[in-house]
Order: sequence, then C-alpha cells, then structure tokens
Amino acid sequence: MTSPTVLVIEHEDKCPPALVGDWLAAAGCTLDVCRPYTGDEVPALDGYDALLILGGPMGAHDDEAHPWLGPVKHRVREALAAHLPTLGICLGHQLIAVALGGTVEKNRHGQQLGLIGVGWTDAAGTDALMAPLTTRRRGVQWNDDVVTALPDGATLLAATGRDEVQAVRYGPRMWGVQLHPEVDVPVLLPWAESDRGSHEARGVDQDALLRDIGAARAELDDAWRPLALGFAELAAEHVGRPR
Repeated sequence: MTSPTVLVIEHEDKCPPALVGDWLAAAGCTLDVCRPYTGDEVPALDGYDALLILGGPMGAHDDEAHPWLGPVKHRVREALAAHLPTLGICLGHQLIAVALGGTVEKNRHGQQLGLIGVGWTDAAGTDALMAPLTTRRRGVQWNDDVVTALPDGATLLAATGRDEVQAVRYGPRMWGVQLHPEVDVPVLLPWAESDRGSHEARGVDQDALLRDIGAARAELDDAWRPLALGFAELAAEHVGRPR
C-alpha cells in the first residue's frame, strides 16, 4: 500500500513539525516539508494526501512581509474544495480562518502562555478528528493572536473559559488548533529567548513555565499523539482518490 504523503508548510526554522512530524512518520506518512522562507515555492496540492500548516512568529495578515502567506491561503481554499485532509497549528489555524473569511486579531486578554486546559464543545464529541480527544486534557499555548470570528460554515470545537477559540472544524476534512501539539521544551527555548524582554517586563517566570511543560511531557504525549494518528488515518483514506 502506498504511504500517504503530507505537504507540510513550515514558516520558520524555529517552528518545525517536531513531535507531530515524528508521530505522522511513525504512523506511515511521508512528509514533504516546504520551507518558503528559504525560497521554496508553495507547491500545488496534486499528489498530496494531506496538508499540515505549522505555526510561526508572523501574523496571518502579514502577506507583504512574508509573500508566501497569500499562496498558502489560496491552497487552503483549494484544499477545502477538494476535501483534502488539512490541519493548521497556531498560525496555520489562523491562516485557514482568514483564508475562508474569518477574523484574526490580537487577543484582548493578552498573550496565552503555557499549559492551558481545552474546553471542548458538544460538537467536538461527534467530530471525525477530535471526538477521541474530548476528555479532560491540557495543551501548550504560546500565542498573541486568536481567531475572533469564525468563517461561515465553521464549527467551534473548543474554547477557553474566556471564549478564546482553541479548536475549529472549518470543513468536512479541515481543522485548526490554537494550541501547539508539536512542541517540547527544546522547541520552545528559542521562542522563550525571543520573548524574554517582554516576559521579564510582565513578570513571567520563563524557567518555571518551561519546567512545568517539561514535567508534563508524558501527559502531553498521551494527549496529542492521538491527534496526529487520527490525521494520519484521514490521510491514508485519501490515498488513491482521484486528483
């Protein structure tokens, strides 16, 4: 049987597929990582069985400074029309929202940091990807922007107690998550260094934050490996379909 091929859009070398990439590969997926920040062109979706759009430090509206964001949004619309399994993480989730007519803005509550509980909605319980995950669990969040208005046809799957969007189904085979299922402490270290000045000014104890995330490693693996495995299953179902 041909292994499913996942197109991965990486926006910065400090934001790799990391654990999600490892879990997808272990599930039999082949990853084709596109790095447009190094000059790679965003490829057409023909020949791919799934699309994974990663996070990054830029904003979902920063097309002028990061000109590949426009083509990525175009691919999102194509993927939706083709029912291509698609998952966006953090920025990837926000790019999907904007591409489909939603709104992304600075979080009025400020930056989300660290281990945050996931507030599943009733709709998540019957979702093709999220249903197996809808028990109590935490995820790592590290973001300034959030989706503040969903595009038409999207379904809210999880939100914080302050109504900050955490997970969305954008179409029959398209999802976004604001949290970072892919990260471990080594991935987070350069993010922490980049935010060190603002965190010191706000009194954020980065050492404690990273220590807590490191101590929760087994919990986080158990919580989010199933997301990658479920996405791999959807990609495998797409193998052999007409392109």
